[in-house]
Amino acid sequence: MGTQQVEQAHDAEQMRTFITHLLHDIHALDNMITGGMIESDIRRIGAEQEVFLVDHAWRPAPVALEILATTDDPHYTTELGRFNLEINLDPLVFAGECLSQMERDLTALLATLRTGAHRHGAEIVLTGILPTLRKSDLALTNMTPKPRYFALSEAMNQLRGGAYEFRLKGMDELIVKHDSVMLEACCTSFQVHYQVSAEEFASRYNLAQAITAPVLAAATNAPLLFGRRLWRETRIPLFQQAVDTRSASHHMRERSPRVSFGHRWVQQSVVELFQEDLARFRVLLGAALQEDSLALLQQGDIPSLQALRTYNGTVYRWNRACFGFSNGKPHLRIENRVLPSGPTIRDEIANAAFLLGLLSGGPGAYGDLAKKMAFHDAETNFLAAAQAGLDAQFIWIDGQVLPARELILRELLPLARTGLREAGISGADSDRYLGVIEERVQSGRTGSQWLLRSLADMQDTSESKDALLSALTAATARRQWEGNPVHEWSPAKIEEGRASTAHDLRIEQFMTTDLFTVHPEEPIDLVVNLMNWRHIRHVPVEDEQGHLVGVISWSEIVRYYATHAHRDPSAAVALHTIVQPNPPTVSPEIAVLDAITLMRQEKMDCLLVVKEGHLVGIVTERDILNITARLLEQQAQAAAS
Repeated sequence: MGTQQVEQAHDAEQMRTFITHLLHDIHALDNMITGGMIESDIRRIGAEQEVFLVDHAWRPAPVALEILATTDDPHYTTELGRFNLEINLDPLVFAGECLSQMERDLTALLATLRTGAHRHGAEIVLTGILPTLRKSDLALTNMTPKPRYFALSEAMNQLRGGAYEFRLKGMDELIVKHDSVMLEACCTSFQVHYQVSAEEFASRYNLAQAITAPVLAAATNAPLLFGRRLWRETRIPLFQQAVDTRSASHHMRERSPRVSFGHRWVQQSVVELFQEDLARFRVLLGAALQEDSLALLQQGDIPSLQALRTYNGTVYRWNRACFGFSNGKPHLRIENRVLPSGPTIRDEIANAAFLLGLLSGGPGAYGDLAKKMAFHDAETNFLAAAQAGLDAQFIWIDGQVLPARELILRELLPLARTGLREAGISGADSDRYLGVIEERVQSGRTGSQWLLRSLADMQDTSESKDALLSALTAATARRQWEGNPVHEWSPAKIEEGRASTAHDLRIEQFMTTDLFTVHPEEPIDLVVNLMNWRHIRHVPVEDEQGHLVGVISWSEIVRYYATHAHRDPSAAVALHTIVQPNPPTVSPEIAVLDAITLMRQEKMDCLLVVKEGHLVGIVTERDILNITARLLEQQAQAAAS
């Protein structure tokens, strides 16, 4: 549902022309449905696999275009970030062994992509959010250089009128600003498509909305962003905010984000969704249009609805309606965009089997869901699943309140088995994939739980947070290619993420980011006590705007008291009298060996790490000892091998 041949519509006349074509497309689709032109005698499924590319240090590798040139296969395409790629699977008839066939197809496509990635020093990782992503990775230089992406980013920035501000809270809290849509590149998913007839679209779409919450609760795989522990599926709030064009206002006007669960049940037709979207969301992108859809229909031809497909690619419902063609026949699909990438191929197909089984068996079990469940409850369930995963509580049919695990194990898994059987799916496929869901839910070991448990187990070490996140990424990559589903994985170990050589190490992997700072006008006694309480010997000094203005070390404190031994103890002396102004700083990306060399040359016992004018970390002599120990350990291991 989209095209790369787009541009930002600056000209008012160009915009009006595009909107006119868009209106014609919506009317044409309505006429096609009324005229029985939508394919209805077959059920197909499909999927899109998004992946991360990482280098040998488990950091994002912006080599997508180089890999695509090497692979040269239409199944592979770009994504927003140069460290992302997407695989489009061939559609399959929903019957027989289609699920195991999808697994075989995806395995083969990923194997080919891995081969191409290895030629460029990269590896593939299937995960909802890459743990080692840093804000510096989201610069526009890492945006895939295609007109669609830059036009979309520029259009959204103009609508917002300022930087994006993200606020997410879970076990930790994240508040961050960013100046482009590139935060969307933090999210990768496994999108599942389910073809429906025009007549059944409303009931199946409503069902998809209702079951999305429990399916997501069993599938969460993205609890971390920039090292913060947030929602069980942090992709959900992150993606919503990443492409949100709303700006702050003093007025209590209701405005909808472009990423949404929706606003109400569908009553009769898919056309309702496109009408509502156009009513709520401005057109961001235009395209050179070659057809008038209404005129083509009058001539007896089938239009491609190019304007509608372009527009639909800029509105991101979690269950999105799609219009397409199969063997020249127009069809409708429901695209579920909720499921995360990974942790393994088998986990992904199991998630798809659970979803598709419920879509198949739900109508017979629940009838008209819109009469048995409030739409607000379905949306509330969705957010609860994203926040709490299998620990969520759901408001289910007729107002029942059920724990996620109980609902899935007692009601939904049996229903999914029935749905797969009624669709003609082989019993072996049904048992294989729904068995994975059952064992995952019974054990509570989702991808999110594995990541958080592994992180907690490793936090007793003296390693930096970056080292822990590298270990998580490395362990994820290694285990997912072994093929065992995530509920069978052993915890990650810190040794798994260590860079292969000293030249791979960056200072951000070792710097302390949990900082204690003081203000120049605060008293010296405060910093003395702070150093004593926290067992630290260096304290950065920041002004009211959070800009670094200096640093105070224990040696300056000792020197001050030595030269002012007879000072009045009741006098509160300001810190600015002893602060070391304009201390040397480095960026987080500096190589460890270069940082060590700088400290030796300048005879420095600490190094302040600054990004875009703001303090982000500190490295001390103690950290250098840890770095040296790692390098010596690597050297010993290399000698032993």
